[in-house]
Amino acid sequence: MTNLKQSHPVDDTPDKPVIAHVLHQLSFAGAEVLAAGLSRSLGDRFRFVFLCLDRVGPLGEELTQEGFEVINLQRQPGIDWSVSRRLGQAVRDHHIALLHAHQYTPFFYAALSRRFSSTPPILFTEHGRHYPDFRRLKRVIANRFLLRRSDRVTAVGQFVKQMLVDHEGLAPGCIQVIHNGIEPQQFSIKPPDEQRARIRAELGLGDDQPVILQVARFHPVKDHACGVRAMAHVLGAVPKAQLILVGDGPERDAIETLANELGVSRSVRFLGVRTDIPDLMAAADVFMLSSLSEGISVTLLEAMAAARPIAATDVGGNGEVVLHDQTGLLSPRGDAEALARNLTTLLRDPDLRRRMGLAGRDRLLKQFTQQQMHDAFAGLYEEMTAHR
Repeated sequence: MTNLKQSHPVDDTPDKPVIAHVLHQLSFAGAEVLAAGLSRSLGDRFRFVFLCLDRVGPLGEELTQEGFEVINLQRQPGIDWSVSRRLGQAVRDHHIALLHAHQYTPFFYAALSRRFSSTPPILFTEHGRHYPDFRRLKRVIANRFLLRRSDRVTAVGQFVKQMLVDHEGLAPGCIQVIHNGIEPQQFSIKPPDEQRARIRAELGLGDDQPVILQVARFHPVKDHACGVRAMAHVLGAVPKAQLILVGDGPERDAIETLANELGVSRSVRFLGVRTDIPDLMAAADVFMLSSLSEGISVTLLEAMAAARPIAATDVGGNGEVVLHDQTGLLSPRGDAEALARNLTTLLRDPDLRRRMGLAGRDRLLKQFTQQQMHDAFAGLYEEMTAHR
């Protein structure tokens, strides 16, 4: 990991185009994990550099140890015009052939850097949208100047693509949908009884306790409060049920307080950040996602890979991933009672859980694998660096 002013240009390798991922930071979140996975998978064809606007983060530390160049651009609050200059310097120093900007702000600074270097083409990938989302006329006008013919735009799902059209003023024909994907083999479709029992024992769970799992950062957009309120309703019908919440963030203390106020704290576990998600999936019976907004949720895909039925809110791209009444059950945003009804339905019916879980696994293998995603991005990388 380096600050830009301390970095040293790596040796130029003519037969490998250099691609720079431009991100806010490198934490263990969807966009960042996707960028890291691309770099690890396609390293035989391209060389990768990471440019972080705000900070390096724990995933950045991990990538540094693996030998990747990770650069902190040290953005200051507000619009920091000097970031575009430092980004342009990185392009020159590292002989970058393509900037892959993840989300809008990294794209904005990548486009501004054209003032300071003969900036290569930009691949702008939109992973999700803020909530609430709305059209900003100034940004729509700016986008007409920021995007060039050599640039490309991808969205992780049809919903996200439509938001780029409606709120950013981009033409539908210039946006390619590349769905998020995961490696399904790391998740066991039917974990051995001893694995499930071991993990449950480690968590202090009995064999007869139905388990709901949610993996999400504690941020207002994830609406953990709705999930905890739903749990209060679930316990009236399924008293032994347990809700396991994995993740951390600014809302965690508030959600722990809410669980105490609702009298469900003994049935809600806060595990913090975990790296053993396949094990936790094996221990769970149902996967829940209570978000106010989503792009294409990687955690939903992980639940499908583990053949776990899903109870989620019908927001953003969730309906593209979860087929209602086939692979899971969807409920309106913020409706704790409706979410609770869906959770109760799944917890009470093992056969329904099994059918929906297997249907979800099958859907994942057809449409949301990491190999499919990596092949699509590799094709774009080849096309956009062909004339470097």
